[in-house]
Order: sequence, then C-alpha cells, then structure tokens
Amino acid sequence: MLPYNKNLKQRSRQLRKSMTDAERHLWAKIRMKQLRGYQFYRQKPVGGYIVDFFCPRAKLVIEVDGRQHSSDEMTEYDRIRDEHMRSLGLRVLRFTNTEVLTNIEGIVESIIEKMQEIPLSPPLQKGETRTTAHNKVSKLLPLSKGGERYIKALLPLRKGD
Repeated sequence: MLPYNKNLKQRSRQLRKSMTDAERHLWAKIRMKQLRGYQFYRQKPVGGYIVDFFCPRAKLVIEVDGRQHSSDEMTEYDRIRDEHMRSLGLRVLRFTNTEVLTNIEGIVESIIEKMQEIPLSPPLQKGETRTTAHNKVSKLLPLSKGGERYIKALLPLRKGD
C-alpha cells in the first residue's frame, strides 16, 4: 500500500478544479479507462506529494510541467520527487505543457509504451499480505528457488512482512 497523507486531500480537490489547459487535454484522453482499460486518477496524493495523474495498476505517475519547471531549483525539486516515487516502486513520466498541447497522440503512445514495459504485480485482496499472496501463488505454480525470488520481487511490500 502506498503512503497517503490525508492532509493533502483538500489541496488535491482544489487542484482538480483548477487544472491547466494541458492537464485537461491529457485528462480527456486517459480518463474513464480509455487507455486499454487502465484507471487513472488526477491530482492524487501519493506519499507527501500530489501527482498530476496516477495509474495504480501500471504503477505509473504522469506529470505535466509548465515553464516554471525549467528553473534549476524546480529541476532539482522534480529530481528528488521522482526519486521518491521510484523508491515507492512507481515509474514517472514527465511531459511539458507544450508537448501535451501540440502532440497529444504521441504522448498517449508514450504512456501506453511505459504501461507495457514492466510486468505488473497482482493486486492484493482485502486483508492479504505479500506473504499470503506468495503462498497462494506458490501453491498454484511449482517454482524453482529463482522463480520464487522473482514472484517475491513482483509482489508489493506491506507493513509487517
């Protein structure tokens, strides 16, 4: 389970109401499971940040950056933020407002490619931990030691495992 800061909930609601033109343009292409049935959320709190778009199934964060992100200070902030997202097992795609507004089809293709890059871990059922999920999988598939390590690496970590 990803960390969630409930103090960001109100701010994320405000950001949903005041999306940029580029964010609205991209949202029109990815909302309502239009991309291969994958659910995206907009202005979603993840950890101590609010990401522009988030697809939990693909473990994918999409950021649409305005001109202010080209400053050295913001570039460093974005690098730290992206590193934090990667530490949570998420992948990050960044596009500029201009890219989204002038090449939306290319952006959508990039997102689809990224969604397909890494095998997805199966979602945990309510009350299930990584250990119980692993036990369920290993009962279904007789695996070698290497295969067990591979399955364990794919299953998300939860507190107490």
